[in-house]
Amino acid sequence: MRNRAAALLWRAGIAAALVCAIGLLPWLTRTDPALTVLKARSAERAPDPAVLADIRAQLGLDDGPFHLLVKWLRGDAGRSWISGAEVTPAVLQALGASLLLMAVALTVAAVTAALICARTLWLGARRRLGGRRAGGSGSAVLAALPEFLTASVLATVFGVQLGWLPALGWYGPRWTILPALALGLPTGAVLGRLLDDLLPGAFAEPWALAAAARGLPGRSVARQAIRRCLPGLLPNTGLFAVGLTGGAVAVEQIFDIPGLGRTTLQAALAQDLPVLQAGTLALVLLAAAAAGLAALAGRLLVGPALRDGALPSLHGPKPPARTLQPFAYGGLLALVIALGLPRDPLALDTGERLRPPSLQHPFGTDGLGRDVLARVAHGALDTLLLALLISAAALLTGVLLGLLPRLSGPLVDTVVALPPVLVALLVTAVVGGGPATPALAVGTVAWAPLAAHTSALLRQERAALHITATRGLGADSWYLLRHELLPAVLPSVTRHALLRLPGIALALASLTFLGLGAQPPAPEWGLLLAENQPYAERAPWAVLAPAAALALLGALAVTAAGGIRVPRRKRRTAVEVLRQQPRTKQGAGAG
Repeated sequence: MRNRAAALLWRAGIAAALVCAIGLLPWLTRTDPALTVLKARSAERAPDPAVLADIRAQLGLDDGPFHLLVKWLRGDAGRSWISGAEVTPAVLQALGASLLLMAVALTVAAVTAALICARTLWLGARRRLGGRRAGGSGSAVLAALPEFLTASVLATVFGVQLGWLPALGWYGPRWTILPALALGLPTGAVLGRLLDDLLPGAFAEPWALAAAARGLPGRSVARQAIRRCLPGLLPNTGLFAVGLTGGAVAVEQIFDIPGLGRTTLQAALAQDLPVLQAGTLALVLLAAAAAGLAALAGRLLVGPALRDGALPSLHGPKPPARTLQPFAYGGLLALVIALGLPRDPLALDTGERLRPPSLQHPFGTDGLGRDVLARVAHGALDTLLLALLISAAALLTGVLLGLLPRLSGPLVDTVVALPPVLVALLVTAVVGGGPATPALAVGTVAWAPLAAHTSALLRQERAALHITATRGLGADSWYLLRHELLPAVLPSVTRHALLRLPGIALALASLTFLGLGAQPPAPEWGLLLAENQPYAERAPWAVLAPAAALALLGALAVTAAGGIRVPRRKRRTAVEVLRQQPRTKQGAGAG
């Protein structure tokens, strides 16, 4: 009971600190909030001192930020500084739209994940899985596709050209299909790969072998295998649910959806503090609810085996991975970079605008006549190197914090509730803008899914039978961590980190495009996608080239992750276990 009270206080403290930081945003940026509000209300109006003084008096800015924070924390959400409307009804309406979109997108994600795992389930149900592994290139392409690019293509093709579905507005269930596809396909690809990574271990457990020996139908065995693997994925599913609510800014912008992510971003850009604070608090509460539901569902799925330490381990030795595919993808990506580096990515030639691919320009030219191959190759150097560094740091941080779930759990729930753009704005407010801003913003949130994944897998691994037996032989906690827990969990978490590498690269470039980092004409991949998006119909090659590079990076990451597996270890005898313990602890039980 004391631990639960401490966890609640920890979560409440984090949420209060976040709300206070947002309330101080105008003062942290050392800008005049009255000037920002005036520009948002009327961009053409001159910033007359009398007008600014009147705005400060209306909003109570002269009383300082702490007066506003105290008023807000008392439960008075107030009125929007821009529109003057009540904040609470507007935020609740935006939350309702986001929750509906999230529900449909999660349905699409579930179907996508099921299709990705279908082959592994079919082989495992028939005891034919053996040493074969399901392919991952197709799911890697889906996971690496930018959401705003997918949304633009779906809106253009199915909404405008074919007219099958509405592509603009928010008036009923039919308007949710296209944005849900844009959000659900990449999410389902990531979840499908994570589930597909755990399924072979479930089919190799004793219960599955016994069920097959007794002649139970393969469908029943496959269904129980999914149930066995889901608890390790539920925390990340909850994180994805919150991300689909607050992080769907680009998709909501393209389809003109009045969701919570778009509302919060617009409030952040205009420094409309009442709306921004209410929207952020709604996202934090949603994250806490999702985490609670995920934990409850995990306990119901696992049952008393988690409490009694009677689970088999899901992380046995993996079959050898295919070695040809990662070399093929890596060689192709290296070839593109090598061919493009000698070219000038900034050379303008307006007479060669939007030229199709040719011998002179293998990837064609963009709207300013610049060589697309050169821009893709030069953008790869900075984007890939920075993404690799952030991924490595996120993996290390996620694993370390995942070992401390009571500390990291509330942090994960809070961090994942923040849209990356909002984090970038807060980082800019504290340290200022510049090339390092996107890296700091993405690195601030990139560790959270890996920490949640680590905690979930460790929770199940600690309840495994061989851990209980090793502890009974006298092994202490440090021995179990080094020799049993980390070797079993690290490969899966590392594969997860590699799977997120293309998304980190895209997030970096997207924040740069929003003006929170390096400015054009830098050849960033996200900038290439956004700059050439208006020419997608006239010059599709200008969009397909950077999108294909991201998809190639995703395929390389997934196939390379297949080579990360648990080494085959000889089980230690009781004497060997005792010999490796400190002399003062030999024969003592681990706490």
